[in-house]
Amino acid sequence: MKTTVLTFQKMKRQGEKISMLTCYDYTTARLMDGTVDGILVGDSYGNTMLGYDSTLPVTMDHLIAATQGVVRGCKESLVVFDMPFMSYQVSVEQALENAGRALKETGCQAVKLEGGASVCPQIAALSHAGIPVVAHIGLTPQSVNALGGNRVQGKTGEAAERLIEDARKVEAAGAFAVVLECIPAPVAERISREVNIPTIGIGAGVGCDGQILVYQDMLGMNEDFKPKFVKRYAELAEEMRSAFREYTADVKGGRFPEASHQFEMSSEEELKKLY
Repeated sequence: MKTTVLTFQKMKRQGEKISMLTCYDYTTARLMDGTVDGILVGDSYGNTMLGYDSTLPVTMDHLIAATQGVVRGCKESLVVFDMPFMSYQVSVEQALENAGRALKETGCQAVKLEGGASVCPQIAALSHAGIPVVAHIGLTPQSVNALGGNRVQGKTGEAAERLIEDARKVEAAGAFAVVLECIPAPVAERISREVNIPTIGIGAGVGCDGQILVYQDMLGMNEDFKPKFVKRYAELAEEMRSAFREYTADVKGGRFPEASHQFEMSSEEELKKLY
């Protein structure tokens, strides 16, 4: 059964935790589909797939192509399109145009916008237009320069109150869920109690209604990146490297391909024509 925005809301009401991961391609989406409730085609695509040191260079075209593949691989999980930097901040009209393009060209079910009160006009307009919106507060990677780096947000009482107010405002504007990134667990727990929409945490503690991670992080594919909030469920980097080495050794040693991997002529008569 296809997970929808209503599914997320029902899970919140019933106290059922929501699981989400990022994904950026068809093959991985097929493996992930149905094992998690939601998939975010994140602008972390810039870091994980393109090798950038931030999400800022990612474009609509990048994420539309990636999301098209993810949607084709998904029959069950909800797919969310992560609106890239400067695709919605300029104006409500810009947000409507780009979010509409995301839904029309990819078949995703929702979009995600970073920011609290500052993007509430965009959230309200998109929701009014029938485009489901996930909000995103706390550490917002698209604002990395303004924040002075990837820092935990809401560590003081005043800063925590601002986050709580942002959560209330994005809910009032029409967001159906909100990502809470890198904020103290007690702050995230209070937000989760005080808003009626699901909270999806990343580095925000167990009190959130759900959790999301970048899938390469939780699979140990990026050995140099070990943030505190990530639990590794596999160590695929060395397994993949080992497989690549074994393949190369087999090729160089003449052990691959074997007879079972080859194709033969249609008959002995046809084979004789080669000689």
